[in-house]
Amino acid sequence: MDALDLKILGCLKENARANATEIGSRINLSTSAVIERIRKMESAGTIRQYTLVLDPGLERTQAAYIFVRLDHPKFYEGFVTAIHAHGSIPECYYIAGEFDFILKVVTNGDVTLERVLNDIKTIPGVSLTRTNVVLSENKREICTLPPEE
Repeated sequence: MDALDLKILGCLKENARANATEIGSRINLSTSAVIERIRKMESAGTIRQYTLVLDPGLERTQAAYIFVRLDHPKFYEGFVTAIHAHGSIPECYYIAGEFDFILKVVTNGDVTLERVLNDIKTIPGVSLTRTNVVLSENKREICTLPPEE
């Protein structure tokens, strides 16, 4: 990946719907060259998906981060499989430290959050959870790119 690829990614970060002509005019590159570079980044897995970020105010949602500790590493695969199957958990991170995982949970209220927490606690190997409820979102960035040189 070179400086032009980073500029293309920066344009797509600002607006994933920007077309190759718009991007090319911003970074002084032909439309066909932009298209080819985007295709290569998609094939290489640098660009994994194009997505939509909705305003959280559109519907009543409750977000929380749940820290999870497993009894033993032998439960890792089963835990990850269970988390992948759960529709209210859009993010799961394996971490170092006091806990083994951080899960982001998004539900439509306290009752549903309680149900998801109970689902997590019943996954074999889960020995401890700690839940932090999100009160407000103060910053969100989809992707941070290295600074341009």
